Amino acid sequence: MPILQVKVKPSARVSTLARQDDGTWLAQLKSPPVDGKANAELLELVARTFRCAKSEVAIKSGAGGRFKRVTIPD
Repeated sequence: MPILQVKVKPSARVSTLARQDDGTWLAQLKSPPVDGKANAELLELVARTFRCAKSEVAIKSGAGGRFKRVTIPD
């Protein structure tokens, strides 16, 4: 399974997921980093972007921080 390096910016005006020049991804999320809301929104956004089921996307590490490793299906 491929692993994405994602930098998360919660409490943004709009939700976006964009690839950066260095190969990492920047996720701007509307949800605040409270009670896992931002993580749930991140999983939905990644699933929508890569057209896969939300259940196939997982946060491998960094669930409590701004830098996360997210797995997606092949």
